Amino acid sequence: MSRPLADHLLWCVLDGIGRLELNGQVKELTPGTCAVFAPGDAPTAGHDPKRRLLVFGMHFEPVRRAWRTADVVPATRWGKVQDRVLLGALAKASDAAYRRQDALGSRKAELCLEQLLATVWEAAHDKGRTAGDQVIDEVAQAIRQDPGRDWSVGGLARDAALSRAQFTRRFVARHGSTPAQYVIQARIDRAHQLLTESGMTVTQTAAALGYTDVPYFSRQYKQRTGRSPSDDRPVR
Repeated sequence: MSRPLADHLLWCVLDGIGRLELNGQVKELTPGTCAVFAPGDAPTAGHDPKRRLLVFGMHFEPVRRAWRTADVVPATRWGKVQDRVLLGALAKASDAAYRRQDALGSRKAELCLEQLLATVWEAAHDKGRTAGDQVIDEVAQAIRQDPGRDWSVGGLARDAALSRAQFTRRFVARHGSTPAQYVIQARIDRAHQLLTESGMTVTQTAAALGYTDVPYFSRQYKQRTGRSPSDDRPVR
């Protein structure tokens, strides 16, 4: 029996399978399952020894004083996040930023936490995806997995068996941005990862993500992050 939590806890399964129990309710755990627990909750979890759980967890207090626990913690406590690429990227970025132990790192970790909480909240309150929702989510995940590909809205719409207008409308409703803007954000997110972790130059990073115009890439990067790509390369 676990002890009741003294604070809030965000808990996301990145890989593996298992079971989670809280207040007599049991949830089967698979990649993408996330939970947000409140103070006083006493969850217990176990995993399959053949597919051990890989979990991202963060204890926190609501980052905005105006937030109530009800604004942060879903009544069901858990939800299934379909975009596991985004989930993994946010978890990794949050962990790396927190470990920096400086003001900028703390702020970045806080922003990642906010996005994770919002994503889990939406997943927990999703009343069930339609077949159309699943197609849109699969397209979004494909973009996240290979952002440097030469994606076109027309081609994505054909893949989803929708007209361009229908596809764009459903994509915006599902993901909050147009397909073209989603592609740009996915490229900038991957660019940030490559610049900070791989040691690639700005030119190499731009080329890896399909940009032939490095100044154009740099402008898009700065518009999205507030920094130039060279600012995010580690000092050697």
